[in-house]
Amino acid sequence: MLEQFLETNIWVLLVVATRIGTMLSLVPGFGAGYVTPRLRLALAMTMSFLILPSVNIYVPALPTSAMSLFMILVGEVIIGAFMATIGMFVISALQTAGTFIAYYSSMANAMIQDPISNQQSSIISGFLSTLALVAIFAANLHHLVLRALVDSFSLFRPGNLIEFGDISETLVNALSSAFILGFKLSAPLLVVAFVYYLALGILGRLMPTLQVFFFGLPLQVSLQIWVLMICLSGMMMVFLQAFGNAYVPFISP
Repeated sequence: MLEQFLETNIWVLLVVATRIGTMLSLVPGFGAGYVTPRLRLALAMTMSFLILPSVNIYVPALPTSAMSLFMILVGEVIIGAFMATIGMFVISALQTAGTFIAYYSSMANAMIQDPISNQQSSIISGFLSTLALVAIFAANLHHLVLRALVDSFSLFRPGNLIEFGDISETLVNALSSAFILGFKLSAPLLVVAFVYYLALGILGRLMPTLQVFFFGLPLQVSLQIWVLMICLSGMMMVFLQAFGNAYVPFISP
């Protein structure tokens, strides 16, 4: 009796920890490069123990064949990666916005190692991504992400057939929405850059001897940074709303 009880609970813990561990390894913030694998593993196991009593009703019985066991665990990895990819796509909107702003302000060549995306990106993109991650934790939106992960066990039950068509459609819509969001976030600086380039072109025509490049570049960088300072709070509010809305559909009413 005790042996059967231990086998059942270890199996349920393995299924739950597989989905949670996969998501925590990829989702922005918890899955960043500066978070050690040991810490992510500790967080995943702690969270799995805490939610085990509430989600064990969704976990199927221990399968008799090794292939069935393997397929269930693979499905949990896919669902965990899917939940994490939603957040990765939303935060990539800031990468898009930062790249646009870097081109508008002639700072596209200033590259740094972005700790959020774990790749080389413009300095504006790295700044926006880091600021957005701080804002997510300050606004407690990471609680929303974890709640969506817990509620996903009732939506995507372990052992059930995975609807790859619906998952693919959701990811495509999330990616397209993230690109549109990134363009919208950079729109104020685009308008300023367009007006500035137009005025600089007219000035160059009126004064042919004026060294437009040496005169306009410092002013362009300063103007774009000034506009970014004004619009930054509004950009973060729009981003936080979009980040929260991305995970709301996965929360049980």
